Amino acid sequence: MSFKPFISLRRGLGMFWRGLDATRRFVLNALFLVIVIAILVAMFSGGVKPLTAKTALVLELRGDLVEEHSGSLRDTLLANVDGDARRMIELRDVLVVLDAAAKDKNIGSVYLMLDELDGAGLAMLHEVGAAIDRVKAAGKPVIAWGGSYDQKRYLLASHASEVYVHPMGMVMIEGFGRRRNYYRDALDKVGVTVNLMKVGTYKSFAEPYISNGPSQAATEADTVLYGALWNSYTATVEKNRKLAPGSVARDIEQLPQLMEAAGGNAAQVALREKLVDGIKTRDEVRAMLIKRGEYDASKKSFRQVSFGDYLARNPQKAFGDAVGVIVAAGEITDGQGGPGVIGGVSTANMIRRAREDDSVKALVLRVDSPGGSAYGSELIRRELELTRAAGKPVVVSMGNVAASGGYWISMAADEVIADPSTVTGSIGVFAILPTADKVADKLGVRTAGVTTTWLADAYNPLRPLDPRFGQLVQASINNVYREFTTKAAAARKTTVAKIDEVGQGRVWTGAQAKERGLVDRLGSYGDALRSAAKRANLKDDFRVAYVERPGSSFERFLSMLGVSASQALTIQVKLGMLPDALPAGAVAGVAKDLAFLSELGNGKKPFAAITHCLCELP
Repeated sequence: MSFKPFISLRRGLGMFWRGLDATRRFVLNALFLVIVIAILVAMFSGGVKPLTAKTALVLELRGDLVEEHSGSLRDTLLANVDGDARRMIELRDVLVVLDAAAKDKNIGSVYLMLDELDGAGLAMLHEVGAAIDRVKAAGKPVIAWGGSYDQKRYLLASHASEVYVHPMGMVMIEGFGRRRNYYRDALDKVGVTVNLMKVGTYKSFAEPYISNGPSQAATEADTVLYGALWNSYTATVEKNRKLAPGSVARDIEQLPQLMEAAGGNAAQVALREKLVDGIKTRDEVRAMLIKRGEYDASKKSFRQVSFGDYLARNPQKAFGDAVGVIVAAGEITDGQGGPGVIGGVSTANMIRRAREDDSVKALVLRVDSPGGSAYGSELIRRELELTRAAGKPVVVSMGNVAASGGYWISMAADEVIADPSTVTGSIGVFAILPTADKVADKLGVRTAGVTTTWLADAYNPLRPLDPRFGQLVQASINNVYREFTTKAAAARKTTVAKIDEVGQGRVWTGAQAKERGLVDRLGSYGDALRSAAKRANLKDDFRVAYVERPGSSFERFLSMLGVSASQALTIQVKLGMLPDALPAGAVAGVAKDLAFLSELGNGKKPFAAITHCLCELP
């Protein structure tokens, strides 16, 4: 028998690899088991001390307030390691904590710290503000403190029982509005032509690429929209602070004179105009809370519980009949999507899972989307329609934005509930076909070849757009608009003509949409949950089950336990596995705008019907 070295070597390497793979799996499984045990110990062991009377809930909101984390649990954990990443706080977690505090006899007060709150939409702020009001209604004072307050932070602070600002701080309420970049001249200089096909007089999303300024229709729509949002904002602040109507706008007009009278001290201006109740440093607020509450020698401060710790004490129910919740946050795409992106296919699959889950008796779709793909939107709408047909009620809760495609996916519901400041509507469709034939000319690039039909190369970005192809695209866009208005008319029990009157790409606030029959009523996320539960004949203590994309085995395990990403993060931090970090800045607007245009030209389809609104909210 002859010796075969290559066969022996192959067998040896095979045995080595199998052994290495077995070792890898053993190590990973052991690590997973250690983490699971640590979490269970952290959650359920006697090491978690019960709260005692006069405990203050310290609600320090750090990062962006979001509907859901724009990434996996792994991404969320890593975001808190990477100093360049933006932190996120889920709205659901803040509401859980505040509502639990309102009912907890051992929570005596809430200390609201807002210095590191970054992004947040008006509808989200209204939800948190209403939860703060519920804490106050339970007889528990809410104390807000900030080094400085911007417009969004102050809206929350105004709901507090007492508002304090640092001596070197200010309250900066600016008003609403925006300026966009317009690229017509810039694109002409480089030789790029943007061919736009649309339906909707007010469908202004693509205007920056085809003009040097806003159209009259866009200016008119923005004026009405921002005016309504501003009136709502000032009315809320003035009501919360017991100020005379119009006082906020008057203070802004007189701000130079007010600053001069206060010697340039913005904190004094805020105090004199009754926007705050006092001027205090952080240590002075701490001393005040010690005096009002109980001293904790271990912390050398007032008796307190942090947001993360208190959230971990209030996990969601894991079993029983439930109202399923699917969060549709972000732009809508055709295929798969994760948190922060609404995938038409992936979101439709989640709806199907909820429909086929016997424990889910009703469904709430929480929408925060400016729209996107018309095809992806229809995939989602159809699955909601099938869910209703299967006997499970569907309620839509509109968040900051539910416009264009965001409105499309809201049409197959038993009830649509919007916040008064929700931006919705924008019933319109467009397609953009950029060409760079002039760039090719400048570079001396020539295109030539043979095709069997004119359509085979009708849209070549390096050639002028064939007018016949433009005609085809416009016909398709017209058809999608007819589908949009027809489905909206059926959903709202009205005529296509009436939908067209309030459509044409026009955006509305939630309050305006209610007046025009585009939504059923104004209300909160909690109202949507209760409506869905009532329609499904569930008891008042119904379970809320978030239906999310399939994650790792670890994520699925946490979900089974009713642990949110924030709760998991708290557990990891308590175990000493992750340090603190600070949020980072945003991406430049120009890069974002031009990247969007580039993506349209690099798509797999010849063109896409887009239902997207220009909804960058203040």
